[in-house]
Amino acid sequence: MKTKLVTAICILALLGAETTPCYASVDDDMEVAADALVVRPACLVATVVGSVLFVVALPWAAMSGSVKKTAHVLVGRPAKATFSRHMGDMEALNDD
Repeated sequence: MKTKLVTAICILALLGAETTPCYASVDDDMEVAADALVVRPACLVATVVGSVLFVVALPWAAMSGSVKKTAHVLVGRPAKATFSRHMGDMEALNDD
């Protein structure tokens, strides 16, 4: 069950990433709807998966002195994209 759900989310994310210029000019309503239905749930999954990966990678990150960077990349970025971004603001996904 979990494998099918993760596979479906990955496929939706890949399909959404392959936008062409003719789709780039969609109106704000469509961007907000796509954000609410596809992007936010995918970002939430990325935050949870990143948190698990961070816990697994923590011993190596601590030994190399890169805990802060590891936490930022695996947890901070996805959490920011999930919880503090304005609805429909897809440009903020590219910002660091």
